[in-house]
Amino acid sequence: MQHKEFRLTYEEYASDAELAPADRDLLEMAREVTAHAYAPYSRFRVGAAARLDNGEIITGTNQENASFPVGICAERVLLSAAAARYPGMPVKSIAISYFNEQGPAERPISPCGICRQSLQEFETRTGQPIRLILGGQTGPVYVIAQSGSLLPIAFVADDLT
Repeated sequence: MQHKEFRLTYEEYASDAELAPADRDLLEMAREVTAHAYAPYSRFRVGAAARLDNGEIITGTNQENASFPVGICAERVLLSAAAARYPGMPVKSIAISYFNEQGPAERPISPCGICRQSLQEFETRTGQPIRLILGGQTGPVYVIAQSGSLLPIAFVADDLT
């Protein structure tokens, strides 16, 4: 038997003021688009903003549904919009933020499991890592160099053969 280990390395900033201007702008856009989320059930509004390889910016928000779990997360809305508008175009960075109508939004949140899987596959199919910038409305910000590192033992297309 061998013992193996996975490590997640990320940068932590005390606030968005420490970020490079382009990253700060992307995070601010993610914060702003939380207002467009459709979250009448959870009242937990998530916004995502991506900078594509061609410089375009795409946004997405969570879209809930009374027929739970039919809703779709902000990250997957964003990836779907990016793939539909710019097929094959890599995503350089995604900023993710949230607004919690029931409490504070003062710390970063991480993508859920299905979003981690979707991010990992998007990285694979475009051949480029996706940087994640995670932050609440205020507080610390995490930057993760490659979204796939959030899912170290991913289920991938090769597993189907």
